[in-house]
Amino acid sequence: MTGAPQTPDTNPAPEGAVADAVSGNWVDRYAPAGARPYLRLSRADRPIGTWLLLLPCWWAVLLASAAHGWHWGNLWLMVGCALGAWLMRGAGCTWNDITDREFDAAVTRTRSRPIPSGQVTVRQAVAWMVVQSVIAFAILLTFHPLAIALGIGSLALVCIYPFAKRFTWWPQVFLGLAFNWGALLAWAAVTGSLSAAPILLYLSGIAWTLFYDTIYAHQDAEDDAMIGVKSTARLFGDNSPIWLRRFLVLSVFLMGAAALAALLPGANALQMALGIGAAWGFGWHMVWQMMQLDIDDPARCLRLFRSNRDAGLIVCAFLLLATLAGTYSTL
Repeated sequence: MTGAPQTPDTNPAPEGAVADAVSGNWVDRYAPAGARPYLRLSRADRPIGTWLLLLPCWWAVLLASAAHGWHWGNLWLMVGCALGAWLMRGAGCTWNDITDREFDAAVTRTRSRPIPSGQVTVRQAVAWMVVQSVIAFAILLTFHPLAIALGIGSLALVCIYPFAKRFTWWPQVFLGLAFNWGALLAWAAVTGSLSAAPILLYLSGIAWTLFYDTIYAHQDAEDDAMIGVKSTARLFGDNSPIWLRRFLVLSVFLMGAAALAALLPGANALQMALGIGAAWGFGWHMVWQMMQLDIDDPARCLRLFRSNRDAGLIVCAFLLLATLAGTYSTL
């Protein structure tokens, strides 16, 4: 015998499952069969993108609450942002898959997606995108008028992003512009205005996106080279760790500057410490990622990319504590 007998796979991947989906995700296990292709099109089986779109919104709500005081209406803003992030991430991914269907069919990791695999037609995908967008717009209408205007303005970035990798080596910048727009929108929803703090928070998020999406793009660097798709992973190549450290430092610096701009001069000492702590905790998680990084290991790159949910939640935890510190100090 050359080895132990092979045990049959008792948990085969469900029919139509996407290659890079989270194993055992709720879509493959529980969703009705007819809904699965559409939920896969929305990346509901890969929730990390929703988290990365949502977290800058929550940062802004919590930082604005720490600076200007907590109001129970802010709880709806956090819930509304969560629902909107899920829907708009789904609509954006649907649009991305419509425009990228020929590229996706040529890449090993993406050829199992619903459109190239034949689970959904382009016409069905367009209809699904419209449904998600209309529901998201209805939620947006409950926000401040400035936030509504910013939400409508973000559509230009959403439309452009899928084409960025065709004409620039920096498509991650366009992703950052779109994915972190919620920092501006959510701040406007809380305060009815914009200031230096949300702009710095937005820029911090863009640097963070350059960090995590360059790691993500290293999964497909070889396939992207064959089909002519551009990315920062291909641009930086073996120098990627150097660039990632630069994005890390820039993101942490801008996060700290946003906290200071929001909290000075009225915040108490504990709030200030927690605001700076949000930036430091965020940075230390990215340092941990750098210690684990191997750009030639696609599975590790995907795992580290997904871990950025925790990096963003660290910021939320510190800013929530800063909000509580301000609320209870006035009682």
